[in-house]
Amino acid sequence: MPDSEQSERRLEVVQAVCGTFHHFDLARELAARGYLKRIYSTFPWARLQREGVARDKVRTFPWIHTPQFVLGGRGLIPARMNRMLSQLMLRSFDAWVTRTMPRCDAFIGISGTGLRAGKKAQESGAKYICDRGSAHIRYQDRILREEFAIWGVDCDIIVDPRTIAREEAEYEQADAITIPSEFARRSFVEMGVPPEKLHRIPYGVRLERFRRIAEPPRDRFEVLFVGAGSLQKGVPWLLQAFARVKHPRKRLRIVGDIQADLRQVLPRLPQGDVEFIGRLPQQELPEMMSKSHVMVLPSVQEGLALVQGQALACGCPLISSSNTGGEDLFTDGIEGFLVPIRSADAIAGKLQQLADDPALQQRMSEAALRRVQQIGGWKEYGDAWVELLRTLTAEG
Repeated sequence: MPDSEQSERRLEVVQAVCGTFHHFDLARELAARGYLKRIYSTFPWARLQREGVARDKVRTFPWIHTPQFVLGGRGLIPARMNRMLSQLMLRSFDAWVTRTMPRCDAFIGISGTGLRAGKKAQESGAKYICDRGSAHIRYQDRILREEFAIWGVDCDIIVDPRTIAREEAEYEQADAITIPSEFARRSFVEMGVPPEKLHRIPYGVRLERFRRIAEPPRDRFEVLFVGAGSLQKGVPWLLQAFARVKHPRKRLRIVGDIQADLRQVLPRLPQGDVEFIGRLPQQELPEMMSKSHVMVLPSVQEGLALVQGQALACGCPLISSSNTGGEDLFTDGIEGFLVPIRSADAIAGKLQQLADDPALQQRMSEAALRRVQQIGGWKEYGDAWVELLRTLTAEG
């Protein structure tokens, strides 16, 4: 058997993640290649079994995060207590992974979870990769403080200082840091992280789940937003922009839970022709995306919003801010538009273009379907990770 095949089979990877995020998509790809030794999560198996990873590869530590997630989502935990529980969860989860982690060639910990476990992995000769799904934690804190100030929302803590300290220690400790977008990479460089330590691996799309299954109506202009309704997601800028669009039958649908910070601002914002739908099961999103003329994601900060690739796969053009990772997924003016953050004028202008020109919307829709085939599913994401893991482990 060729040496390359032998070394590929010997490579063993352990992952750790709070909840699921994109880590179970990665775990499926690693498992398919024989790389996955174990994945740790703070969710219970009852929630994880749908993720498609074999039970014997999964270890769960749900004792803090799961009740916090459920009760916190219902507003039953005061903010200060919620922060305390988050810190306790991160420390306890990291300690548990450290105690129980098997020997491996590489440990991949989502940021915030791997300080002690990553060090243990390194001491045993493995590589530690800190996987960060957003901008640099200190950059995130700064831009959110700016956003809260713009909208007059008081909050003494945006990102817990203990989380900032923990994550920056992880960035320093790790052999490599993975991020999903060029925007995230720029934020790390701006915060002083050496560029050579950063590895950009954009996410994929579950093409078996997301595809065009309907068409937008011809007699209406349907605009969609999918995500947590928050200041971070830029929803106030979208509401202001949508109010300026001139169309006799327009509608904006907001899909996702409305967060406490946005609830403080909503009474001051226009809401005509806006429907707040709340959270929907993922299986209902393809039809909604397919029936929308455009999806808008005006976030002031996030690493690479998965809903963008999902919308493209449904033939839904995008209007995305420059801080969503959209530039890694589509070309401005072809499958959608890239706009500056905090610009209701820019969003309104692009919405009006699409509302006034159905042929442009149709061209962008067809281009979106073509582009998503280039992005690919999660296999391409797995291939990029395998290449990085081989390189890192070969280095020593």
